[in-house]
Amino acid sequence: MSGRLAIVGAGGHGRVVADSATELGWSVEFFDETRTGRVRDWDVVGKFANLLQRAQEFDGVIVALGDNRTRMDCLNRLRGVSAPLVTIIDPTARVSRRAMIGEGSFLAAGSIVNVAADIGAGCIINTGASVDHDCRIGEGVHLSPGVHLSGTVEIGACSWLGTGSSVRHNIRIGANVIAGVGSVIVKDVEDGCVVIGVPARPMEKP
Repeated sequence: MSGRLAIVGAGGHGRVVADSATELGWSVEFFDETRTGRVRDWDVVGKFANLLQRAQEFDGVIVALGDNRTRMDCLNRLRGVSAPLVTIIDPTARVSRRAMIGEGSFLAAGSIVNVAADIGAGCIINTGASVDHDCRIGEGVHLSPGVHLSGTVEIGACSWLGTGSSVRHNIRIGANVIAGVGSVIVKDVEDGCVVIGVPARPMEKP
């Protein structure tokens, strides 16, 4: 699919999404709260409030904000105005035809989603990350560059796994979890936990 694409957020992640979208044939326009003018090869044409009023002018809309809660808040507000939310999958990503990808998600360069995986809405599967068979990923999850999930992993909504993290098969990670860079998760993680290390353990409170 191609046409006019509105991207919310013209920061670093937004430019990554724009780069992939442009390769797919989209004509990109940014909406951003602080930036104006031109960002690299793309124009910032307004703020988020402007997009809520103009959403129907576009063939596709995606939210490209790194913060999970903010991204999902914007996505839900766009749902409320029936914006044409789309998923952007970089041309170099490998996605099984037997996987499910939710609306408004982004799959970056070199990412892999294998058979029977289910990715929720508004997710980021970042550069070189892999999701193996039968994984279940909730809405608003961010898998940072180089994250690897073994088979049958479940991750709750709005969790974030830091760069290079790995997860053993059959693990359940709750909602709103943060896993530090390079974490190796070999046990289930409860909702709201922050885990770090090899193997990953809950971070001690000061």
